[in-house]
Amino acid sequence: MVATRLDPIDRKILSELQADGRMTNVELAKRVGISAPPCLRRVRTLEEAGLIRGYHADVNARELGFEVQVFAMVGLDSQAQSELSAFEEKCRGWPLVRECHMLNGEVDFMLKCVAPDLSTFQTFLTGDLLTTPNVASVKTSLVIRGAKDDPGVPFEVLEERLAKEA
Repeated sequence: MVATRLDPIDRKILSELQADGRMTNVELAKRVGISAPPCLRRVRTLEEAGLIRGYHADVNARELGFEVQVFAMVGLDSQAQSELSAFEEKCRGWPLVRECHMLNGEVDFMLKCVAPDLSTFQTFLTGDLLTTPNVASVKTSLVIRGAKDDPGVPFEVLEERLAKEA
């Protein structure tokens, strides 16, 4: 497990940046208890190792006019690797698809989609998703409201687990 190879300072850096990716290196260094130059080196190392994949603003989709959020459960005719890869590539090209997850079980993929209105989503559904080769079925669920949307991982759970292992 990668987390066990990270020291407590690296894990604290990841936790702090996950909560606020806009803080300055000086502020981050202060929060984790080291000086700024080694803090910046650690952040760069974490980025190079792929543990920090990027920095993003958490934008309010509804305030920007994206009133519709839909989860689409997609079943494919074939689960051959080439077909799975082709579907994933198609998903990467669709702007309304914000997340695409391959699943185990009755559903092959779960897509999180956003659209400004139902008409736009319906056009995507009938014109793009349902007409994609290898797509056998699509079931959609319209989001009424979200109750929780935390990014990243729960570092407190990781720390508790590591403390038990020590």
